[in-house]
Amino acid sequence: MAERAFRTVLEGGSYFEGPRWHGGAWWASDFYRHTVSRAAPGGGETVVAEVENQPSGLGWLPDGSLLVVSMKDHRLLRLTDGEVSTHADLSDDCGGHLNDMVVDASGRAFVGDFGFDLMGGGAPASASMKRVDPDGTVTVVAEDLRFPNGSVITPDGGTLIVGETWGNRFTAFDIAADGSLSGRRVWGSFGPEPVGGSIEELLGQVVVAPDGCTLDAEGHIWVADGFGSRVLRVAPGGAIVEEISAPDGMGVFACALGGDDGRQLLMCCAPDFYEHTRAPVREAVLVTTEVAVPHAGLP
Repeated sequence: MAERAFRTVLEGGSYFEGPRWHGGAWWASDFYRHTVSRAAPGGGETVVAEVENQPSGLGWLPDGSLLVVSMKDHRLLRLTDGEVSTHADLSDDCGGHLNDMVVDASGRAFVGDFGFDLMGGGAPASASMKRVDPDGTVTVVAEDLRFPNGSVITPDGGTLIVGETWGNRFTAFDIAADGSLSGRRVWGSFGPEPVGGSIEELLGQVVVAPDGCTLDAEGHIWVADGFGSRVLRVAPGGAIVEEISAPDGMGVFACALGGDDGRQLLMCCAPDFYEHTRAPVREAVLVTTEVAVPHAGLP
């Protein structure tokens, strides 16, 4: 297991998610402070938006507008020149909180949801992947995903790769010119698909729980293992070629490559992800560590 030096970029959060490198700075959502923030590489926070119903995935439209997932009311928000508006309402197609997202070069957003009431102890259920076009039109483009979570798009714009947190895998799709998905296949497997009707039954079968992730220039994915307090560099097929433990015994729930050279790996760390434990305190941190292969693709 790799021993790494970490540098703290930002502390005092409740639970950071959706990290991105954009415009020479780090960006992240904070679930339980209900904020989206920008942080300079050397530290210092600027809150750019407040999202009452819990922000998650982030992305940008070609005109520079910021898209933000609003989890609890299943909306995709648009921030333009400091003004927040509803870009799309996905309520009809969500079985749980709206979650992470990747936005392609043409402004099409691919976003998943929990599929069930995770915080309320609901029975696990599959979920769909939605595409939101630049005009706000919502289309379900894939179904029967086991908690679709962190997602990346290859540099050529032709492949979407989705982490399935409760599925022990990454699943890939071909992206057509019109944004439709086809060619569904397992990009990387960590073990058999878990079976069972409760979270307790599934937990013991999850080898890697893919959460937020980022793609590098060799076609490998760095992914936060949501149950394993680590980030992993995963090769196509699912082989784990590098592992970094979260600092100070924390969990790590998302990661992103960025920095001026694309080799800084940002990690979103917190003791756990539960709303009732994270919301009252300010223990979450953003830390970076240097890796060998730079960022590629989206986000």
